[in-house]
Amino acid sequence: MFIGVIEIKITDNIKIMLLPLLYALIMGLALYLAKPITFIGPKQSRVAEGTMVLFIGVLIAKLAISSGQNMDDIYRVGPALILQQFGDLGTLIALPVALLLGFRREVIGMTSSICREPNLGVIIDKYGFKSPETRGVLAIFVIGSIIGTAYISLLSSISASILPIHPYAFAMASGIGSASMNAASLASITHMYPAMAAELEAFAGCSNLLSFCFGIYMCMFVSIPIAEKLYKWLSPRIGHDIEPSDDKYDIEGLKNDKYIANEDLTGGKLKRWVPLLLIFSFIVAIGNFIGYHTPIIDSFIGMLIISLITIIGMCLERIIPINIQSIIYISLIGIIIAIPGLPTSHFVAHYVSQVNLATVCTAFLAYVGIAIGNDWGEFKKIGWKGIIITIIVISGTYFGSAIMAHITLFMTGVI
Repeated sequence: MFIGVIEIKITDNIKIMLLPLLYALIMGLALYLAKPITFIGPKQSRVAEGTMVLFIGVLIAKLAISSGQNMDDIYRVGPALILQQFGDLGTLIALPVALLLGFRREVIGMTSSICREPNLGVIIDKYGFKSPETRGVLAIFVIGSIIGTAYISLLSSISASILPIHPYAFAMASGIGSASMNAASLASITHMYPAMAAELEAFAGCSNLLSFCFGIYMCMFVSIPIAEKLYKWLSPRIGHDIEPSDDKYDIEGLKNDKYIANEDLTGGKLKRWVPLLLIFSFIVAIGNFIGYHTPIIDSFIGMLIISLITIIGMCLERIIPINIQSIIYISLIGIIIAIPGLPTSHFVAHYVSQVNLATVCTAFLAYVGIAIGNDWGEFKKIGWKGIIITIIVISGTYFGSAIMAHITLFMTGVI
């Protein structure tokens, strides 16, 4: 937060914004990779990785509360929020490119979704862990974890500068089913349109919730069948002379089910969660004061509210015997307690509004930078081809969703 926002002006209308969240991610990774530094190593990276679920919950809770505060606006643009989900099919534009680059059946896993945790579970369940489809989704999962947040932050700032698409549509497109990418993209947009920050956060949060709820069904019943048909049709035409991919795309570090497992709730987990969230809340409060001059006590109270919602959501996932992710519980709780007219709404809205989303995202990505250090070897193993496909997958779903949302907003008279 000390460095602040750096704007690089390319032309009169095009500029790239470098946000503190990018510096945090890069510095976290650099601390892990720097050989002279010994106090951040594999053990610390595993601890940072273990905190990701908690801190993703914090991001989701912040956006959910913004959604609840602006429920009237969300109702007004409802059709756009629903229809823009079909923009997720934009990932499929990467399929022919992947075939041309030498991938085979991996392309079905790579390009049928944004390749986050729920999609990973669908592919593993449908094709099996040793399948090429699973190798493909794992490859994009790893690369997306490393470069996705940084890339979509830059993509959002450039797109909002040059494309004739309404900020509401860009905010909805940010909700692609990844909390960290959602927050990184939204941070760029809200910096460009600060007067719309509350509405943009509400639309992005609600869109991300819909992506979590319905994105898995879109993947299962729409995008995977289309990807299979495209592969069957295109492979003999542009990929039949290419040798099948080998195990160099296998991601050894992810060969387990920790991304889809539902661990039991224990007292030990609660004892770890509470101090981690208190420390994180304090870091965010300090960053808020440095970057936005917000009173530390107000920011800290706002973070305590967000942290409490996160813990409740994490507990409910493990207590209720239904396979529902904690992010769904966190989203619903955050939305409900912030709806205007409810007894909790004024108190929650007042203090949580003191917490800037960009500050939360910056602190979160510092941990991400340290966590992905363990995957750096796998990242290099996948190579430049996987990076190209990841960029196309993220760009495809982002632009597809933004265009669908903009068209729907225009047709319904919202813009």
